[in-house]
Amino acid sequence: QVQLVESGGGLVQAGGSLRLSCAASGTSSILPMGWFRQAPGKERDFVAAIGRTGSYTGYADSVKGRFTISRDNAKNTVYLQMNSLKPEDTAVYYCAAKNSYISGWYRSSYEYNYWGQGTQVTVSS
Repeated sequence: QVQLVESGGGLVQAGGSLRLSCAASGTSSILPMGWFRQAPGKERDFVAAIGRTGSYTGYADSVKGRFTISRDNAKNTVYLQMNSLKPEDTAVYYCAAKNSYISGWYRSSYEYNYWGQGTQVTVSS
């Protein structure tokens, strides 16, 4: 069973940066992965996703140019570098993995089979 563990969340001032990590265990497979976020009272939204090799990435319009997704397949870990953070980025951030050997990335949360427990990101104004 694939397990995902996020880390790196915290409290930061507007304009600051954070880097989230998501380590996958329980599998030697390299899977497409994504980051989603959920603010209180809101639905879980797509943030960014990355294909198996790291060559393909996709972003929500709201984070394009500020966030960067990357991966280290030797460590089976995906990262989300978040720069120029805004108060509206405040949310619980979840990473997800999909059982797929096809190159490419996936936007919909329904595509993903495995989820982490989430890490809180709070951006103060």
